[in-house]
Order: sequence, then structure tokens, then C-alpha cells
Amino acid sequence: MALPVPAPPVPLTKLGRAAHDIGLAGLLGGNLFGRLAMHPSVTEIADPAERGKVVNASWRRYGTVNSLALAAVATGWIGARLNEAANRKLSPEERRLAYAKDALVGVVAITGLATAAEGMRFARMAPDGAVPLRDGDHAAPSASDAAKRAKRRVSRLSTANLISELALVSVNSALAQENFRRPPARRLWRFGG
Repeated sequence: MALPVPAPPVPLTKLGRAAHDIGLAGLLGGNLFGRLAMHPSVTEIADPAERGKVVNASWRRYGTVNSLALAAVATGWIGARLNEAANRKLSPEERRLAYAKDALVGVVAITGLATAAEGMRFARMAPDGAVPLRDGDHAAPSASDAAKRAKRRVSRLSTANLISELALVSVNSALAQENFRRPPARRLWRFGG
């Protein structure tokens, strides 16, 4: 039997929760911005190679935000699962949602890291990331067959990452709402598990 982890100080818990939520916002917001704003807008750049350079430079810069956001989401949730979100403190419905969140944090991490790795590989296919692009989501007809395949892989991984981020935000909201619905006295009750 694992020993319970002592609860961290409340200010540290609040900071961890804020970092976790900001991390979720950074991951989802960046993905949506790229897909809905930046990728279509680069068509304003006449040269397909310059489009690739701009898109790849932008994602390289945002990679720092994504890395910090993913670390905040994962460490925030792992910390919570060790104490205030431990199974023994959750209702059956909260426990079900926590298991879903466990899985989704893993899927977001895996698809995010895979997208980043494939995106970096794609960007290295031309000097300065200038792989010819039709728009931010598609390689230009002048791109090599290898670049076209790589861009399709990046797009598929990014789509999987976006779907998993949306699911994670939804489950996170449902879990928070479920906890708010519990009367304060019941929150003190420890469920078996």
C-alpha cells in the first residue's frame, strides 16, 4: 500500500492549478491560432518557400511555449493526483473523470511531442525551414515528395493533438464542475478506493 503524500501548502497548490490551467490555454490556444489564423494567412506571402520559412520559424518559436505548457499541465495533474485528486478522495464520478483525464494528459503529451518531432524534421528539409508551402497546412506542388508526405504527417498528428486537447479541456471542466457540485461537508468525506 502506497503511503499518502502530504498535502503541499495551499499557495503552492493554487500556483500549480493556475499553471496547469494556463498550460491548457497555451496548448489549445496555440493550436487553434496556428490552424485558424496563421496557416491560412501565410497565403498572403507570394513565395511558397518564404511561406515555409515563416510557418516553420513561428512554430519553432512557439515550441518553447508548448514545452512549458505541456510541462505545467503534466506536473500540475500529477501533483494533484498524488494528493487532492487521489482516488481515495474522489467520488465514483470524479474518479471516472480523473481516469479519463489521466489518459488524455498522456495522449496530449504523446501527440504533442510527436507533432513537434515531425515538425522539426519537416523544417530541416530545406535551409532555414523554407520548405515550399501552398498554405500553412499543405506543401506546395513544387515541394519534394518526401516534404509532402512529412507535411501530411505533421497535419495528421496536429489534428490528433487538437482533438485530444479539446477533450482534455472538456474533461477538466467536467471534473471541476463535479467537484463544485459536492456539498462542502461531503468534500471532506474520503471515499474508499
